[in-house]
Amino acid sequence: MFGTFQQSQIRIELDANAHAIRDSLLTVSTLRQWLAPQTLSPGLPETLEPALTFTSRLGSITVEHQVERVGENHLRLLLSQSIDGYHEWYWGDGWVQSRLEGISLLPLNLGQTLSLLRLREFLKHHTP
Repeated sequence: MFGTFQQSQIRIELDANAHAIRDSLLTVSTLRQWLAPQTLSPGLPETLEPALTFTSRLGSITVEHQVERVGENHLRLLLSQSIDGYHEWYWGDGWVQSRLEGISLLPLNLGQTLSLLRLREFLKHHTP
């Protein structure tokens, strides 16, 4: 893989409880909503589960994700293709933390920041 080794860890506050955050990260139909304009592989199950492999695309950028672990407040994805590394998510009531590490030509911190901001906006308008 060509690129630079990068690592980034961001934690933000959200106006949502841990259950709503978990649902936004693990329920595929909800994930598709807030990740747009990124697209996910067709034919995915209802929720992310260990050993599931899927791709996300944004224009010509493709990232393959393999779900390594899913916990009550944790998700770990192994990444390949445009990013070789991993993405970990941790969450609780009112916060989410994203840790991204890998080799890529892409500016990982910028993409990670934009994703977290999209998640925060989505939860702001879609949680009771």
